Amino acid sequence: MRVGGSGELFGTNGVRGIANEELTPELALNLGRTIGTLRPGKIAVACDARISSSMLKCAVCSGIMSTGSDSIDVGIAPTPALQFYVKETDCNAGVIVTASHNPREYNGIKFVQENGMEFFREMDEESERVYKSKKFRVASWSEVGQLYDDDCNELYINAVVESVDLDKKFRVVVDCGNGASCLTSPEIVKRLGCDVYSINSHPDGRFPARDPEPTDNNLTLLKKAVVDFNADLGVAHDGDADRAVFVDENGNFVGEDVVLALMAKYYVKKSGGGVVVTPVSSSKCVEDVVKMEGGEVVYTAVGSPIVAKVMIEKDAVFGGEGNGGLIFPEHLVARDGGMSIAKILQLMDETGKKLSELAAEIPKYYIVKGKIPCKDKKKLLHELKKEFPEANHIDGARIDFEDGWVLIRPSGTEPIARIFAEGTTTKRVEELYEFGVKTVKKILG
Repeated sequence: MRVGGSGELFGTNGVRGIANEELTPELALNLGRTIGTLRPGKIAVACDARISSSMLKCAVCSGIMSTGSDSIDVGIAPTPALQFYVKETDCNAGVIVTASHNPREYNGIKFVQENGMEFFREMDEESERVYKSKKFRVASWSEVGQLYDDDCNELYINAVVESVDLDKKFRVVVDCGNGASCLTSPEIVKRLGCDVYSINSHPDGRFPARDPEPTDNNLTLLKKAVVDFNADLGVAHDGDADRAVFVDENGNFVGEDVVLALMAKYYVKKSGGGVVVTPVSSSKCVEDVVKMEGGEVVYTAVGSPIVAKVMIEKDAVFGGEGNGGLIFPEHLVARDGGMSIAKILQLMDETGKKLSELAAEIPKYYIVKGKIPCKDKKKLLHELKKEFPEANHIDGARIDFEDGWVLIRPSGTEPIARIFAEGTTTKRVEELYEFGVKTVKKILG
């Protein structure tokens, strides 16, 4: 959520805003005071490669130390590397300075629990109360915390590599997007015994090659490199590498929902059943393959902290979002782009199949996403429950049909309603999307 976007400071994934304009050093300082007040002790702090990240990280560290807590500066690191470090050490909490996939002018600050998971919604609400009250712990001159330096990337790389044992030597092109994964993903692929070709692999907060979000349209260079180097796989990350998207051996983008379904199917089959957790915005192909293997899908509201929380509650074997954010609970209950690479390679190694062949086994659906103005979100939600009592109302309303579904949900950051539609044919998905638009217009008049 953008700072000042709706009166709330914390959005679905921390605090975000334009650096030095909305997200200022003063705000970062007080967020450091907030986490130091709530979780006294050792607090690890990392950042992505954005131009403003060092400025904000220093402010966060100062705020932490002013409360009497020690700040462990682990430098530039992917979000999952910081989270894994917090989980594996004696830290009481963690802070990551990153705006993830947002444009270069943005930055963000996100709190991490001692188990490596992101703060849950109720924890963010508590943090916001402390931040707004300004009732911070204030240490005396002789009890202020100290600043220590450490490295979290090596610990993380080793853990990912040790989780996978490959028989085949793959050729992989890694597009780091000039983000934090420059320091981890090429090394992970190399240590797995693969040939690695890196592009955009030097940290640069201006993101000169492409936008931080690795969308299909942004990956022209990666697709070409996969074909030119005769690679088995291409992978690209967002700015903080908690997500990974893939290109097959033919240079074709593989949809994020397809990759989510592939991993869900793999984990359920390996476990002989089990629960997979994913948001209501995920493709039906995930549920199809999970049920086929004897598993169960549990749907949540949109947001990775929510998915992670429900995974713990349901003792899930796997979870994730249809945006490249996959969660491997045996390693870390949080989205993890580095582990995603290792597990996709493991799947290819164990099956002996190319990524294009694996993707072809996933049921085909078509999806359309859009938005429509919505100034009365409460009315929309109320009327959706009345009109579609059988729908899934965990986040807006997901209305399922035999050949597709429609999701209508108010945005948490803008005065709009988001409409997602998925169908078995292009004609059907257009019909379902139009149904969603007409429904919102009818309710709002």
